Amino acid sequence: MTDAKSIHWDNAITVVSVAILVGTELVGVSWAAGWALGGILGLPPVVSRGVEVLGALLGLTLVFYFVRAALKVEPIRG
Repeated sequence: MTDAKSIHWDNAITVVSVAILVGTELVGVSWAAGWALGGILGLPPVVSRGVEVLGALLGLTLVFYFVRAALKVEPIRG
């Protein structure tokens, strides 16, 4: 049987809460930036949606790296 480490629920709740807060902000800002660039540059709607999706993917990538860094500071197991 493996030696399972217990879960630190305080750290887990903190990391999940911060990930939700920062995640919505990052994805929202990057999506809005794509929308704004599409409007300012006068891009066609399809291209503008593409820029918005790329911005959202960038935001999700930043959330992933943020959560990885947060888990190093606030370990959930151990």
